[in-house]
Amino acid sequence: MSMPSSGQMRLRELTRADWPRILSLNFASVLELSDLDELRLQWLLSLTHRDLVVESEREVIAFALAIAPGTAYDSENYRWFSGRFERFLYLDRVVVAATQRRRGIGAQLYDAMEAAAQPFERMVCEVNVLPPNRASLAFHGSRGYVEIGRLQHGQEKVVALLSKELSPTRSTSRGTNA
Repeated sequence: MSMPSSGQMRLRELTRADWPRILSLNFASVLELSDLDELRLQWLLSLTHRDLVVESEREVIAFALAIAPGTAYDSENYRWFSGRFERFLYLDRVVVAATQRRRGIGAQLYDAMEAAAQPFERMVCEVNVLPPNRASLAFHGSRGYVEIGRLQHGQEKVVALLSKELSPTRSTSRGTNA
């Protein structure tokens, strides 16, 4: 499903043809994300509730993956949220090519993912605080995400666990009484 977007960028669902570029983008941001190979990507995509890419001039420049509750995802961060909430959409990763940052692409992906999360009433994710990812923390804060916990992963990585409460989508149609 293709969705209209501004300029020459297009937001659409991820396809098998996108995998090499997804893996390349993920590798370039591996310090902020977990490692990903083709087998892990295939398994992860089997769990996703929503997966999107942004393309410009036929090249994928960004992607996002989100997972609903109740899956077998082995992420410690996902399990932390699963242990506390019944309803949430877990934003596993958002990656924007380094040359494309600060152009609103991340916000476009977040808008789409938050819309997908509305039926769950909560979007959750994590951001590194050690090593610090100040830009991401500021971005999430500006969108209304609040820190609800922290997890330490080894000696050199700590993540802030973030949540944003969302209103469920409501139908605008109203029944009439005869």
